[in-house]
Amino acid sequence: MGILDEDVTRVRESTDLVAVVSEHVALKRVGQRWLGLCPFHQEKTPSFSVNPVLGVYYCFGCQRSGDAITFVREVEHLDFVEAIERLAQRAGITLRYDDHRTAQDRSRRTRLVEATAAAVDFYHRLLLGPDEGGQARKHLRARGFDGDAARRFQLGWSPDDWDRLSRHLQQQRFSRDDLVDAGLAFVNRANRLQDQFRGRLMFPIFDARGEPVGFGGRALGDEQPKYKNSPETTIYNKSRLLYGLNWAKGEIVARGEVVICEGYTDVMGLTLAGAPHAVATCGTALADEHFQVLKNLARRVVLAYDADAAGQGAAERWYRWEQEFEIEVRVADLPAGQDPGELFHTDPARLLQAIERAEPFLQFRLDRAIAGADMTSLEGKARAATAAARMVAEHPSALVRDQYVMRLAGAFDIDADRLREEVRQAGQAATRRRAEPPDEPPPPRRARPVDRRELDVLRWAMHEPDRVADWLDEALFADPLARDAYRRLADSASVVDAIEGSDPDVRPILERLAVEAPGSDDEDEEEMQLRHARLLVNAVEPVAHRLLTERPDDETRAAMTRDLDELAHEREVGEWRPAEETARRLLQWIVLDRGAART
Repeated sequence: MGILDEDVTRVRESTDLVAVVSEHVALKRVGQRWLGLCPFHQEKTPSFSVNPVLGVYYCFGCQRSGDAITFVREVEHLDFVEAIERLAQRAGITLRYDDHRTAQDRSRRTRLVEATAAAVDFYHRLLLGPDEGGQARKHLRARGFDGDAARRFQLGWSPDDWDRLSRHLQQQRFSRDDLVDAGLAFVNRANRLQDQFRGRLMFPIFDARGEPVGFGGRALGDEQPKYKNSPETTIYNKSRLLYGLNWAKGEIVARGEVVICEGYTDVMGLTLAGAPHAVATCGTALADEHFQVLKNLARRVVLAYDADAAGQGAAERWYRWEQEFEIEVRVADLPAGQDPGELFHTDPARLLQAIERAEPFLQFRLDRAIAGADMTSLEGKARAATAAARMVAEHPSALVRDQYVMRLAGAFDIDADRLREEVRQAGQAATRRRAEPPDEPPPPRRARPVDRRELDVLRWAMHEPDRVADWLDEALFADPLARDAYRRLADSASVVDAIEGSDPDVRPILERLAVEAPGSDDEDEEEMQLRHARLLVNAVEPVAHRLLTERPDDETRAAMTRDLDELAHEREVGEWRPAEETARRLLQWIVLDRGAART
């Protein structure tokens, strides 16, 4: 099952192999063929040959060979169908499938990309329009990014409305499922479509082919989280995506170098400063999957992180990547406390200089350690030498370690053999530490006690939202933490999103409730309904009592007093069904009072 054979043949015959390979390798024409450095192994002399007439390539160094389809599969880590689709899109060929399900899946992906593209356009027009994007434009200007930068990177503004984007895209005939599956909206607990992003500066994220697949949204006020990314979808997989790769790919190949930073504005700053080969991860740490993509584009990786973050990175991880993916990791020496986006605004020349003078990872760490050491006393030199020896001991190559020992011996005025022994002992100590069982993890943060009745309501809101959606209201939560937890649940697409986006005080409450079911598995429907009635009564009664003490002596107070007396009697004798109806009447007074207080 898959693409029709004649369509595969059409794609193969319509593809310019030289043009495809040139996206990843710098080729030079030699007679009837093209030569370049092989993307599949390290070499200094070109041995990778492309024959444009036959449409095949061959490497005389590693003997890898194939056609355009094989090349795209191996370089971009695609399966056969994905490679054909990539080349068909490039050639403007519409593919046909011999399996209805496969055709549906491919069509579905296209639809989600189209919905995301429409959202990119919607947000972009709002940012540049005169009415709504002023706050975001002001934020960008304060960081040195003008309208041209906003257009170049297709930035946008998501309005602070519940469903503005959803209504707009539905008018363009995108369905409810289209918006949810693309991660643009979610169905809230009231069974309404709600926009995923509201009141944020929007950074559209494209895959390596240049197709829009998701967003990163930055809050401009105190809202948390500060950065919010699209949820995982069919088209958005953050562990395989790099922001800016669609724009930077050609420059990365041409320079043989990629600059990796942490934020979207870092990529913008580097690009506008004159380093257009920069990319960033999309709300996640660097992973093997990222280097699977990058190693075929460039062998030199420059980390443009905040200086402290770069120096404190897990050395073992960087060294493993260097060996496994045959890359060279260097670090840009940025001023302390400044990231590339900030340095672009204050000193773009200094930013470029930091990239151009990037040092090997180990050298960068040693330089920072020595710069911060007391080199005026013998004791200070000894402490610095010990710290440096520990850093050198982490490097997996004995030859590299020995080269650094020789260099450091002169810097510290210490005998090389003595320093070499220090490195050996540090390496042995590190090996013993890795072999020891890990320390006990720190005790989890304890949540501040919250009223049990309010916790019960939250538990149902989390696990049985359909049963409480018709009466659940923010006014039922007197405790600020419980109220914040309710808001987080109401504003999130899932419980996981609610937990991830909550602040440190609310998160323990939600994590606890997530593992506590509101009832037992063997309860029948009648027992569940009875439990629900008690829940409503217990939630409403204390709130109604508090409200009653604040009300003037009027008709409303008299009616509430009667209802509360009736509720107390019904609860006392165990008549929970009538008590539930009484509680609903009281809830109307509570909600009405909250609405009046807001106005």
